Amino acid sequence: MNLRRRAAGFTLIEVILAFALLALGLTILLGILSGATKQVRWADDAGRAAMHAQTLLAQQGVGQPLEQGHKEGDFEQGRYRWTLDVEPWRDPSIVSENPQPQDPGAAKMFAIDLQMQWGDGSPRNRLRVQSLRLVAPTLQGGMR
Repeated sequence: MNLRRRAAGFTLIEVILAFALLALGLTILLGILSGATKQVRWADDAGRAAMHAQTLLAQQGVGQPLEQGHKEGDFEQGRYRWTLDVEPWRDPSIVSENPQPQDPGAAKMFAIDLQMQWGDGSPRNRLRVQSLRLVAPTLQGGMR
């Protein structure tokens, strides 16, 4: 029998194809890890923004009277920027053409609108918190 025996091993095409598949797999894996890293970073930033927002809201009306107006500031050397708007709350179910008489000594409701931004300020990097705060009058007739 004169059969030629083939040498055992892989052809050049098979080796190149294996390297190409390995490179493709590593590229996909690195892309997934990169995306996961970005999401972890965003979650950390959003969590810190929520913590700062909670702190700001908790301080409103404590130590000094809650007053109507607009305030701005930042945290962590400008990394997180915030704006705070305080306005008297108006019940949307009451028609403004027929206002109801109100007791000047009654407690007042204020609407608080807090907006936090970080990074480039894109819509993804923003947090908005709205709340209501009831402010009781002081004995002198002013707001507390």
